Amino acid sequence: MAQLTALLLPLLTLVLSLPGVISTTFTIINKCEQTVWPGILSNAGVPSMSTTGFSLQTGESKTITAPTSWGGRFWGRTLCSNDSTDKFSCVTGDCGSGKIECSGNGAAPPATLAEFTLDGSGGLDFFDVSLVDGYNLPMQVVPQGGTGQNCTTTGCISDLNDSCPSELKVTSAEADGNVACKSACEAFSQPEYCCSGAYATPDTCKPSTYSQIFKSACPHAYSYAYDDRTSTFTCASADYTITFCPTPNTSQKSSQGQAPPTPTTDTGSPSINGTMIYQGALDDSGASPSSGAHALRSYGIAGAVSITVAIWELWQLF
Repeated sequence: MAQLTALLLPLLTLVLSLPGVISTTFTIINKCEQTVWPGILSNAGVPSMSTTGFSLQTGESKTITAPTSWGGRFWGRTLCSNDSTDKFSCVTGDCGSGKIECSGNGAAPPATLAEFTLDGSGGLDFFDVSLVDGYNLPMQVVPQGGTGQNCTTTGCISDLNDSCPSELKVTSAEADGNVACKSACEAFSQPEYCCSGAYATPDTCKPSTYSQIFKSACPHAYSYAYDDRTSTFTCASADYTITFCPTPNTSQKSSQGQAPPTPTTDTGSPSINGTMIYQGALDDSGASPSSGAHALRSYGIAGAVSITVAIWELWQLF
């Protein structure tokens, strides 16, 4: 009996400590001087969040628990209102649902995006802040309690609306000024800016003058589709805080105690239409890889309970 206990307890501890067993939480904070309406879009083939859109007044926050192995994106909508027919719309980041909930619709560019693939290749979370679809709000992503050499703060905390080139600016009479900054792809629809056609590979699609403006202001955010090397981050067992308009004096260095490390190897992760696709994160069926400890991680809480019950029943036989 003592020998069996010595064998079973470590296994039980392992099962309960797997990253996929404990749900990931996202805390979204609005530090802007205006109301922000966050939108959420889940990737195809994964469960949706409990909400896909809501409002946050200045200083408010909301915490959401993600389904196991969730993937998708967050963004902020601004200058939103209901018209005379009660149709809801926003000047930037609008998802076109006509309601506060986006209900499976994505953001109309330009919009700053925070993209995630949880429990991906090697059991890691992959995340980035992307300006591939343009920019509308400062955004910062801070991992909480995660581990890994490349588990650190990322984001774009600069106000690109003020420094946006005139040909990319989006203005609004409601805001009496610039409200967003288009990507060069959206503004000009040219293959060399969109990484399409003959420019659809990392070798042929290079940084443009416009993407370099974004990169200079926000060195750890995606500035164009193949900007993987310095823009993709990974964590194990982390929760995440997403802040709109982080404190102006808050730098990425001071928030973590050190500057975010620059990855030394390319992730090789392709990008399609500005959405990160992480190689090895999913098999052809849309499920997580099924080998080793990662297969156990994909069970989530229900799987952990089943395994725990089986262990307990086996224990009772002795």
